[in-house]
Amino acid sequence: MLLRLLGLFQVPFFSFWISSKDKFMKKVVIGIDVSKEKLDFCYQRTGEKILKECMVENTTCAIKSSLKNGFKEFCLTKPDVLLCAEYTGSYTYPLSCACEELGIDLWLENPAEIKHRSGVQRGKNDRLDARKIAAYALRFQDKARLFKLPEQNIASLKQLLSERDMYVSDKCKYQGQLTDQQRFMSRENYACKSKRLKRQIKELELSISEIEQEIEGLIQRDATLARQHELLCSIDGVGKKVAVKMIVETNAFKDFKNARQFCCHAGVAPFRYDSGTSIRSKSKVSHRADKSIKALLHLAALSVATRKKDGELREYYARKVAEGKNKMSVLNAVRAKLVLRMFAVIKLNKVYEKNYHFALA
Repeated sequence: MLLRLLGLFQVPFFSFWISSKDKFMKKVVIGIDVSKEKLDFCYQRTGEKILKECMVENTTCAIKSSLKNGFKEFCLTKPDVLLCAEYTGSYTYPLSCACEELGIDLWLENPAEIKHRSGVQRGKNDRLDARKIAAYALRFQDKARLFKLPEQNIASLKQLLSERDMYVSDKCKYQGQLTDQQRFMSRENYACKSKRLKRQIKELELSISEIEQEIEGLIQRDATLARQHELLCSIDGVGKKVAVKMIVETNAFKDFKNARQFCCHAGVAPFRYDSGTSIRSKSKVSHRADKSIKALLHLAALSVATRKKDGELREYYARKVAEGKNKMSVLNAVRAKLVLRMFAVIKLNKVYEKNYHFALA
């Protein structure tokens, strides 16, 4: 089951997926190739040739107008149609809004999934990509996961975290310039440069502080998010940044059914790699993962396993290393244990108990 989840890291973490238990078949699918300025539409009816191809400006109004005209031209109703597009980050936002307002089913698929199931392709353009997406949607529409825009608070948190990461990256770049260049220029030039850099760093620190205050206020104003944040922070090694990232990444713990799925998404779950009698590799994690959350989980695992003076995970890490286990392998196990604990406290709606005693049967 985990192998099928390898591509989940590319799905939007500000999304909400609706999986239908019933296998539904649509009369018409619309394959959409998304770019910054325009969308390429390909209408295709089940069992027939392509009905229509067109280009649409990538704005909500233009998309709505084009869809309404297409529905009228081919006498379609909303339940008859499935739109399918590759997820390309924020470029799919106008399309998502248009489908939400019109009440049309939208399937945003992992681009790697479409690429690897579409056969060998020579040449490439947007029109061909739209046809390829339409053909994929026709063949695999029974596996469609319908997309729905997230709640406003989750979307806002996602944008704030993205902006904060950008400022932190710039701050690190400028701080490096303060020390790295000092020995390689004259004292006068360095004095002028360092003055400007320090001014930039101060402005970035102010912006980062403002964003963190806005994030904290946003969480406190939402009772559900505030409770989840409190539960997550009760776990050793999980701080405010990890807690907020987990809430955003999981869409308030709605997008993942269990901790094992999220371990796969975050690149923590190990996989076997063998074939025939000659290829035999150790189980290892996949690089097809969301590295941003993996980095935070790694820092949390380092903190709880190596820097705390005591604790269950500290003892676990020391014991496994003493047994001869690879340190990174043990740290990966600690990352997985932290994920399991985070999902457990949310599911039970109880703060983490460090000295939990099992009730006698």
